[in-house]
Amino acid sequence: MQKIVPHLWFDKEADEAAKFYMSLFEGSKLKDKTILNDTPSGSVDMITIELAGQEFMLLSAGPLFKFTPAVSFLIACSSVEEVEGLWEKLIENGAALMPIDAYPFSEKYGWVIDKYGLSWQVMYMGDFELKQKITPTLMFVGDQCGNAEEAIQFYTTLFKDSSVGHILRYGEDAAPNGANAIQHVDFVLENQTFAAMDSAYEHNFTFNEAISLMVMCDTQEEIDYYWEKLSAVPEAEQCGWLKDKYGFSWQIVPTMMNVMMQTKDAAKLVQVTEAFLKMKKFDIAEAIRAYEK
Repeated sequence: MQKIVPHLWFDKEADEAAKFYMSLFEGSKLKDKTILNDTPSGSVDMITIELAGQEFMLLSAGPLFKFTPAVSFLIACSSVEEVEGLWEKLIENGAALMPIDAYPFSEKYGWVIDKYGLSWQVMYMGDFELKQKITPTLMFVGDQCGNAEEAIQFYTTLFKDSSVGHILRYGEDAAPNGANAIQHVDFVLENQTFAAMDSAYEHNFTFNEAISLMVMCDTQEEIDYYWEKLSAVPEAEQCGWLKDKYGFSWQIVPTMMNVMMQTKDAAKLVQVTEAFLKMKKFDIAEAIRAYEK
């Protein structure tokens, strides 16, 4: 099971977006769809899909949060033609942040916001070995600019099977970015690849709850551990969600929640949903009591 799952918050478009994203990658599949009723957001769609062997969860829960380029998804492509094909689909009713072109770091690359507002980087990787197709990429901007290195060092101390890859720094002539700020770094958490960068340019966005990372936990001990280590904003704690000291959102979720939410027993689904909605940090024992009563 994938330990860390990207979670995408949509207004109403999760189902439509899931179908669109699955159409982009061969071998994609729908893993689960659950509808929760009578939540604070009304009826909520929870959809789990697999893209290029990687799990993503999509949620339709109202217009509370909007995607920003502070988190994007880098697609590693094995050919220029693949880049161009993906770009053509992603740019439709979307917008280019960096136009598709040749750049010093890639023969063919583009950064695009799709029609749902989600940001993608599409890159031809040349001879680079493609170990992971889609890489979540965090951009530290505003007050957090310059914290990318500290953040990834922090994250890699928390998770098993973690490491920091090659750090590319901006250099002396990259103002407004400082010479020691990170232009790009890849890092591994739980054998999954992520990336990070700093950007000192003026941006009107930062991290928010629209994109979070779900950490799937088998035990209450695990939940307690990640909650204690990551949560830094008490007012953001709600229903398994937290914010860390860099403003990035995580969800610390019991693995068994997947089983509970997939029940065909409508009464049990209502009971466990009501129990989860009352919690800040998830309590597995309390959830089991609600599910089994």
